[in-house]
Amino acid sequence: CKEMEDPIQLKEEGNKYFQANDYEKAVQSYTQAIKLNKDKALQAVLYRNRAACFLKKEEYAKAASDASRAIDINASDIKALYRRSQALEKLGKLDQAFKDAQKCATIEPRNKNFQETLRRLGANIQDKLRIQFSTDSRVQKMFEILLDENSEKEKREKAANNLIVLGREEAGAERIFQNNGVSLLLQLIETKNADLILAAVRTLSGMCTGHKARATAILHYLGIDNICMWMSVDNEEISLAVCNLLQTITDCLLGQGKEEHHGKEEAVVLDTKKDLRMITMRLLDMLVSKEVSGQGRDRLRLLNKNIPRKDLKDHDNSRTIFVIDNGLKKILKVVGQIPEMPDSLPLTENTQLTASVLLNKLYDDLRCDPERDNYRVICEEYIKSKIDPQDMDKTLHAIQMVSGVLQGPFDLGNKLLGMKGVMEMMVALCGSEREIDQLVAVEALIHASTKLSRATFIISNGVTLLKEIYKKTKNEKIKIRKLVLAPEIEMRMFFFSRWLCNTSIDARTRKWAVEGLAYLTLDADVKDDFVEDELALQAMFELAKTSDKTILYSVASALVNCTNSYDTKELVPELVQLAKFSKQHVPEEHPKDKKDFVVKRVKRLLKAGVVSALACMVKADSAILTDQSKELIARVFLALCEDPKDRGTIVAQGGGKALIPLAVEGTEVGKIKASHALAKIAAISNPDMAFPGERVYEVVRPLVSLLNTERDGLQNYEALLGLTNFSGRSDKLRMKIVKERALPDIENYMFENHDQLRQAATECMCNLVVNKEVQERFVADGNDRLKLVVLLCGEDDEKVQVAAAGALAMLTAAQKKLCSKMTEVTTQWLEILQRLCLHDNMKVQHRGLVIAFNLISADKELAKKLVESELLEILTYIGKQEDDPKKQHVINVARDCLTRCMDYGLIKPLSQA
Repeated sequence: CKEMEDPIQLKEEGNKYFQANDYEKAVQSYTQAIKLNKDKALQAVLYRNRAACFLKKEEYAKAASDASRAIDINASDIKALYRRSQALEKLGKLDQAFKDAQKCATIEPRNKNFQETLRRLGANIQDKLRIQFSTDSRVQKMFEILLDENSEKEKREKAANNLIVLGREEAGAERIFQNNGVSLLLQLIETKNADLILAAVRTLSGMCTGHKARATAILHYLGIDNICMWMSVDNEEISLAVCNLLQTITDCLLGQGKEEHHGKEEAVVLDTKKDLRMITMRLLDMLVSKEVSGQGRDRLRLLNKNIPRKDLKDHDNSRTIFVIDNGLKKILKVVGQIPEMPDSLPLTENTQLTASVLLNKLYDDLRCDPERDNYRVICEEYIKSKIDPQDMDKTLHAIQMVSGVLQGPFDLGNKLLGMKGVMEMMVALCGSEREIDQLVAVEALIHASTKLSRATFIISNGVTLLKEIYKKTKNEKIKIRKLVLAPEIEMRMFFFSRWLCNTSIDARTRKWAVEGLAYLTLDADVKDDFVEDELALQAMFELAKTSDKTILYSVASALVNCTNSYDTKELVPELVQLAKFSKQHVPEEHPKDKKDFVVKRVKRLLKAGVVSALACMVKADSAILTDQSKELIARVFLALCEDPKDRGTIVAQGGGKALIPLAVEGTEVGKIKASHALAKIAAISNPDMAFPGERVYEVVRPLVSLLNTERDGLQNYEALLGLTNFSGRSDKLRMKIVKERALPDIENYMFENHDQLRQAATECMCNLVVNKEVQERFVADGNDRLKLVVLLCGEDDEKVQVAAAGALAMLTAAQKKLCSKMTEVTTQWLEILQRLCLHDNMKVQHRGLVIAFNLISADKELAKKLVESELLEILTYIGKQEDDPKKQHVINVARDCLTRCMDYGLIKPLSQA
């Protein structure tokens, strides 16, 4: 339709939307009117009306802004003043809200609403002042208790918790800050008491949150050196708390906090770029300091989070360039550490992998080839400087660096492998007498062998040597690493199973066993053999129950490989032909990666009890179950749910319950995969069995999240099927679907060109219209909902017709207003109704006759309209048919229509005709 250009008409349209509670559309109408309008008086009305919408939408800052614009035009606009007062109150600005309410009461002194608002605001302001004045003494008292070594333990704990809570409140944070609180918190940190340090650091985090000026002042008062020193301690809880403090400060400096303080305060904020650079430099220095604990070095995740761009549309990657120029060698040094050697920096089992991830993120954040060449040159020169045939320890570090880069930016790792002598050095180190040389070399070869050309080099130059060493060495750590590279699958599977089950073997070696399995299952032949090995499967499932992050991730990876649930790029046939023509390599699918083999593996895993193992993994502590592991588990679940026949088994073994947290937390991809798996289960299962009790209500939100144009058609379709199933169960579930704001999306899919999507959405709406709130939305003025349903009744698709006619039958039965409204929404209504009543499909015909009966019953004038049309002939034809059990329900409705018309006196009984 042509866009309206009259501001007054747009204002009226906005008013109608507002009355219908459709505030989003009301905002759009008022905004369009504001753009087109030139009359000042009307402009004030439009702004204050839009402010009312924003109040309803709980967007209080926007409401206050619009009300202010209306007041700027007309200072005594009482509606605008009152709306601004309401918005300011919600924003916590009570004194400003009070002033506006006072102006309203002055203009209309007898208005009880204004008087009541003044009383309430006055009381709230008094309470706030009382709290502020009492905060000073409370803060002082807490510090006295905390700094007194003779205080009772319970009192100190209570005071510490109170201080943390106070620091999170704006008034409390400011009071602590103004009353020498930062200095006193510093004293708490210097007590060396872990509980007091944690309390102080957490209080400081609260004080910094969302307040740039205070965060900057605290950073400078404490000093970045001190903060980094506290973060370096060998205490994970303290290290993590300080890391969170530094992240909070960084967020403020980057402008990512929930900043609500403007004006004069902004003028005192120091140059944030300088502070951010200082923090980055200090974190890079921490990486290579021997004084820093393994826990402290793991805090390099701060660099992971804050340096590479969040969005590649942002052209500024200067922070990444700065880190590469000033810290790439330091990150490489961490990656090149060998924990078994005496000169190693303190590390945890996660440090080097986190460093490899950082290398990858920095590389991915580069924008052009010259930047990537610079990155590569720095790596090559640093690694070359470490290769020294006369000093094997130095060379060993160089090989470890290459191994680390291969776990990060893989294509760069492959370029480093091409450096003169690197691959030869790896194979040569395998033949060394020292076990540490063998250990490092074999790990590097494992990472290198994922590239076909490198694997060929290893097979031709090193397999005989590897086999020899495997036989000679007694060190299980080396054996298991050598085994990853061994060509005999049967031998590898046997030993990996044995190592997995042997609890007497050290944890790191057992980890390598399960990591080896994750690596091996990339091979299609291996995954096929692996799922047939009952011992290996059960050992792996058992190991998944251990509280180890790496093991859990590796088990999930192996299962993703076995179920082929990783993302694969679809090969476009035309591009394949083009590649062949230009003699490029075209990756071919392994025969055992085709659908039939994948289905067999899935069935085998289900039979072995994989769902119970996955459900157990989902229950792991959040420190162990990372977002990446959650995503892998969600992928496996989705693959398991592919066949509808298997979904009952998945539900019976706890799969439905396990999927709910995966759909709510984790990576975006993981949440989508888990939601899709839930949709597959919800589409065909009895919700009471699949998600018993209150759990069923938790599934609604993940299903609604799939009703999104960014999701693919299958996800949309199966989510709609799930919601259709749910909406047919109870009104409480229908209300939950409405509360999750699914209606607009479901309506959008009713417009879809895709037949199955349109059908599923219409069926879902057919169930939802039983709900009174949904009916009210159809009754409300200013929307095309009823028109859409009427037009869908005229579709050629029978399934769509059945659903749409069902919805219309229920709506017209429940709401008499909709009977007359139906005749106004489209001129085609009578033709569509007649077609329904004559339909070959008895389901459609029955629903059409029910609609006709509802219209006749609603109003005599409506009945007269129908009698004067061809519909009377249709009803008479159907009603005169002989009784027939197969279509008696259809005949009876037609007769009921005729009886009602006779009651009105619109037609005579047959005997009188």
